[in-house]
Amino acid sequence: MNYSCDFSEAQLVTLVGHQLSNFFPLEDREKGLLKESIFTVLDRSYYCFQNIDNKYMKRGVFSPFHSGQWLIFLYFYSNVISPENKILADKLYYLNKIMNGIDIYHEVKLSNVFFFEHPLGSVFGRAQYGDFFIAMQGCTVGGNRNRTTGEIIYPVIGEHVTMLSNSKIIGATKIGNNVTLAANTYIKDVEIPNNATVFGVSPNITIKFL
Repeated sequence: MNYSCDFSEAQLVTLVGHQLSNFFPLEDREKGLLKESIFTVLDRSYYCFQNIDNKYMKRGVFSPFHSGQWLIFLYFYSNVISPENKILADKLYYLNKIMNGIDIYHEVKLSNVFFFEHPLGSVFGRAQYGDFFIAMQGCTVGGNRNRTTGEIIYPVIGEHVTMLSNSKIIGATKIGNNVTLAANTYIKDVEIPNNATVFGVSPNITIKFL
C-alpha cells in the first residue's frame, strides 16, 4: 500500500514545530533536527500504518488530524531523535502526552507495527514488545522490582498481543503470541502461553485457549 498525505514533508515539520513551540522554547538546531529526521520518521510511520488491520489505516492516507496516526508519528519522531538530542526527544514525548493522553517515553522500544485505539490514560514502559501489539484505553505495561537484587524487571510480550481496556502487564511476565488480555485483567510475574485469552487479577487468573 502506498501512503499519501495532504501535507508535504516540509509542512509536517512546520506543524510539529508550531505544536512544540506552543509549550516549549524551540532552538534553531532543534528545528534543523526535525527537518533532518522527517523522512526516517515517515518511513517508520507508513510501514506501521500499512500493516495495521484497521479501517482508518487501510485508507492509505496519513492525516495529522487523526489522533491514532498522529500519536504513532510523534512516538517515532521522539524515538528517532532520542539518540541525537534527548532534550528535543523529551519535548516530543511531552507533546504526545499532552495531545493524546498517552505516556510512551522516547527510549521505550515499541515494535515496528503497533496500534492504540482511543488509548487515553495508557502507559507503556520499557518492556520488549512484539509486532502487532494493540492496546485500548487505560492500559499499563510496567516493571516490578526484584526484592532480592533491587533490579526492575520488565515484561516480554510476543506478537499479536491485544490489551483490552484497563488491563495491565507488570514485572517478570512473559506473554506468548496471539494473546488477548480481557478488560480489567491484571497480570504480574507470570508466563502466558500462545493462543490464549486471559481473565482476572494475579495470582487468580483464568486462561482460556483459542
